[in-house]
Amino acid sequence: MTLIPSHRRRTLRRSRPLRWRRAGAIAVVAALATTGLSATAVADRTYYVPITKSWTIHGHGYGHGHGMSQYGAYGAALRGRTYTQIMDFYYPGTSWARVRGMVRVLISGDWTSDLQVRARPGLTVRDLRDGTRWRLPKRDGLTAWRLTPVADGSTAVQFRNSNGWHRWRIPGGRETFRSDGQFKAPGPLTLLLPSGEGKRYRGALRLKRPYVGASSRDTVNVLRMDSYVQGVVPYEMPASWAQQALRSQAVAARTYAAWQRAQNPDRYYQVCDTTACQVYGGVAAEQTSTNDAVQGTARRILTYGGRPAFTQFSASSGGWTSAGGVPYLPAQKDPYDDFPGNGVHDWTATVSAASLESAYPEIGRLVDLRVTARDGNGQWNGRVLQIVLDGTDGTAQMTGDDFRWHYGLRSNWFTIEATPIIQRWRAVGGRSNLGPARSGEYAVHTGSAQTFDGGRVFWSSRSGARELRGSVLKAYRAWGGPDSSLGWPATGMMDAAGNGRKARFQHGKIYNSRASGAHVVYGPIMQRWSKAGAAGGWLGYPVSNVFAIDGGLRARFQHGRISWDRSSDRFRIRRR
Repeated sequence: MTLIPSHRRRTLRRSRPLRWRRAGAIAVVAALATTGLSATAVADRTYYVPITKSWTIHGHGYGHGHGMSQYGAYGAALRGRTYTQIMDFYYPGTSWARVRGMVRVLISGDWTSDLQVRARPGLTVRDLRDGTRWRLPKRDGLTAWRLTPVADGSTAVQFRNSNGWHRWRIPGGRETFRSDGQFKAPGPLTLLLPSGEGKRYRGALRLKRPYVGASSRDTVNVLRMDSYVQGVVPYEMPASWAQQALRSQAVAARTYAAWQRAQNPDRYYQVCDTTACQVYGGVAAEQTSTNDAVQGTARRILTYGGRPAFTQFSASSGGWTSAGGVPYLPAQKDPYDDFPGNGVHDWTATVSAASLESAYPEIGRLVDLRVTARDGNGQWNGRVLQIVLDGTDGTAQMTGDDFRWHYGLRSNWFTIEATPIIQRWRAVGGRSNLGPARSGEYAVHTGSAQTFDGGRVFWSSRSGARELRGSVLKAYRAWGGPDSSLGWPATGMMDAAGNGRKARFQHGKIYNSRASGAHVVYGPIMQRWSKAGAAGGWLGYPVSNVFAIDGGLRARFQHGRISWDRSSDRFRIRRR
């Protein structure tokens, strides 16, 4: 549900110009969705698997679409909207309030069980069992301090110099802290990470065991709410964006952190520093413009029913926000998301349908994908909710989000581009002409075909998709289809003289009338017959296919016949 500026982009499975984040734990989002989500559940059409096994997918937006669109906030700011107007639009029905106090942030980059900080003036250490605090000495050659677990479950305080780590004699006779401990200083602390990096954090750095009796310890940053938000906003939205957009992001991030804090009042940490919560980078993340946005909205949050609101947000709504399971996260049209600077309002991706066969081997060969429910909002009836995969051996079900994550799509608001065969089927009237499909797409010669109740549609890369029906189709199949001398259909079904029907192929034609039946004409016979007016001329419709004779070809027509001599390239026409 978050954004990240391109200069801070990380290589993740969902790398992008702006990174969206799921606001809160997946379980929390799922719980809200199942208790409050009201979907129109609009059924959709069937998407057949092309013989190439490649689908082109068109979509809108980036992320889940709940709450504020970050691009939308930017678009609104460019249109002169203030941050209060932006927040009131994306979170209707909420109230404004102010928040106080501290927040506890789990620092994921410190994955060891000790806590190391760089030595600095004014550094203090505190035993969290009784709150006793000591100012740590500053000595020449002393470079770092750490809190580290001891085998008996207590915590030792150590310092480092050129000779390594040494136990610090805690004043008052304590050998170790019987509980957890923390460091604090007048200014930011530099946390020394296992990677070798030093990262600066405001507030205190605390070493905490995740539960009573745990042997492992975690590093937690305890700081004021606005100091925390200063380290969040630049990772969630580019610092170069309009100030009112940045202020909107500051309020959303602060409110979300207040909501998380309210959900976890007693847990040793209340919010994490990754995309599972909100990305938080400490002092290094801070930018002048985003700090101005945090300070310009100091302590302001949104509430609902007197409690912090669950202010979800995503990179781009695509033009419609999606219902988030609570009254202030409705599905609504978003007039701000579509502007030239939003490169993810619309998107296109090409994916392999074969990967679904690998993911769901029980279905056999995938024939088609049916979208059985959408949320009903916007183009294509909105976001995909439920999908059924039809295969040769069975079916499988997945959600729109399952499909999205399987292919790494930007959102679950998408449609699949119809195959050329289905596009042709729709163009000639679909169910009213050829009728419903009786098969999926299957390979034929160097192309493919699909069977419908009233005929077939053939496709090749050179000829495109063309439909054949009735006696013309029967004659074509009897001749050998695409693999025959006729080749691929070059047209679909066309009207011919006297209420007849015809179709042209790469190397010939088939004509049909009720009186004559359907027959194949090609080569010199077809050319000569065409000069005589074809089916509308005096010869009428063919009553036989073109067939070989000694030294040439011949065909019979309703009122005569045409013979062709190969050696002389001459024709003999006889009337009946």
